[in-house]
Amino acid sequence: MEIIFNILLVGAGLTMLYFGAEWLVKGSIAISNKLGVSQLVIGLTVVAFGTSTPELAVSISSAMQGLSDVAIGNVVGSNIVNIGVILGISAIISPIIVSKSAIRKEVPIMIGVSFLLLAVIIDGKIDFVDGLLLAIGIIIFTGYSYRSSKKDTDIEEIPVSQVLQKNVFTKSIAFMIAGLLLLTGGSFLTVDNAVIIGANFGISELFMGLTIVAIGTSLPELITSIVAARKGHADLAIGNIVGSNIFNILAILGISSLISGITVSEQVLIDVGIMLAFSLVLIPIMRSGFVISRKEGIVLIAGYVGYVIFLLYRQ
Repeated sequence: MEIIFNILLVGAGLTMLYFGAEWLVKGSIAISNKLGVSQLVIGLTVVAFGTSTPELAVSISSAMQGLSDVAIGNVVGSNIVNIGVILGISAIISPIIVSKSAIRKEVPIMIGVSFLLLAVIIDGKIDFVDGLLLAIGIIIFTGYSYRSSKKDTDIEEIPVSQVLQKNVFTKSIAFMIAGLLLLTGGSFLTVDNAVIIGANFGISELFMGLTIVAIGTSLPELITSIVAARKGHADLAIGNIVGSNIFNILAILGISSLISGITVSEQVLIDVGIMLAFSLVLIPIMRSGFVISRKEGIVLIAGYVGYVIFLLYRQ
């Protein structure tokens, strides 16, 4: 009976995630159009940071409780889910047109940040100094994304003073805040009850962090990217994934390790290597006609299924 109640709560959480994503996308698109900022940079920053809020809360809480495997497994697992599952499903629903900017700049930055994580954890821990380096990195990336967007965008910028005079701006901000609140609440509701269900099967902390918790905290990215892709906002969908992966490593692991150092097990090195492989495969996929097709989406999902089978074998 208790399990049935947990399943119902998971369903309620998924409903909150859907409406939260709808409102977040709606508000983000309106603001990007009003301020003359491209949808790609909105996806890389505001949307990506917002949808990564559950990962941030879970990883900080896990690190403070000494659950290092859950803290880092959540981040690494979420990044793999973002590419293998979320981008794959989004492409199957609607083939995603890829901008040249994403291939030249944002995806290589994501790959570079992934290599940085590998270098940081090679000694078996993420200490205060490592965390400070990662945290500074997210500040630099955010500033770079905004400046790059202002150079590349063809949208005529409207003075902020003019925008603030219109109710549309206030309404868009309200939609974004409401969407983020629903996404965060829905994610926690889903994750908490999914973990309760999974714990009954004796799942290890690392496996739980890499799969159940990672998928649960990635639900905001999943729903947001699907909604964005279905509405034809490809840049927002890609920016959400790439930005979330960068934010997960730099901000989430950075802040978590500043609060409480994170111990890294040898097994995690393999998972980080797999995360890197998923990141690297995006380059040839995106360059093939500058479109992520339905077939390529299936390939990404198949890759994730293979990864889960590997985890089950290791478990």
